[in-house]
Amino acid sequence: MDRWSLEQMRVLITGGTRGIGYAIANQVLERGGVIYIVARNQELLQKRLQEWQQKGYQAFGRPGDIADPASRQELFAHIAELWGSLDVLINNVGMNIRKKAVDYSSDEYDEILTTNLHSVFDMCRRAYALLQKSTFASVVNILSVAGLTHLRTGAPYGLSKAALLQLTRNLAVEWAQDGIRVNAVAPWYTRTPMVEQLLSDRSYLNDIIRRTPLGRIAEPEEIAAVAAFLCMPASSYITGQCIAVDGGFTIYGF
Repeated sequence: MDRWSLEQMRVLITGGTRGIGYAIANQVLERGGVIYIVARNQELLQKRLQEWQQKGYQAFGRPGDIADPASRQELFAHIAELWGSLDVLINNVGMNIRKKAVDYSSDEYDEILTTNLHSVFDMCRRAYALLQKSTFASVVNILSVAGLTHLRTGAPYGLSKAALLQLTRNLAVEWAQDGIRVNAVAPWYTRTPMVEQLLSDRSYLNDIIRRTPLGRIAEPEEIAAVAAFLCMPASSYITGQCIAVDGGFTIYGF
């Protein structure tokens, strides 16, 4: 086995049509993997699938909202029918509403936690039986440095990502006996549609850059490269870890 290849590995990616998820999908395909994408925007999903298939890549997908239990059930029923097993699950989907802690409504709080945490927990559990059938299985959870330290993202987002880090650790130990590795990637500000409006604020962008030793924000491909590495045989002795891809932000003191 080529330790730096994903040749014919079957990879499920949530939210793989834009931003970091799209970059991860490209990294996996370029390294020989086969992908299955689930995303809410059906039109954009079909566009991406056609784009990849025209390049000769093996790419499958279906529209769906992973925050919806019925959608998750249908997703895994289709993957079980299509593939019968799964090598990698990449939980990439996330959302946020930025407010002060006292200003969130119950519905807003529930939406953030349901999308960022509860749905990921269920995705992992549903994937478990399929991952067990793989000879080299792993899960990669896309977090945020907001789960490692305080940011201006709002408390619910931060706590959802911190809880996802602990889920990563728990599953890594619990599933090690099954040969399933579980790791996480924690990006800092990355050039994606999710933060496009924030980054258009020159004062806010300057604050980010001042707190980042490398002096710039990340590109999606830089996050994707780490996620792809954690799926490879080259990372076979890494589990339960969270790699911060943050330009030095989380270790920058005074």
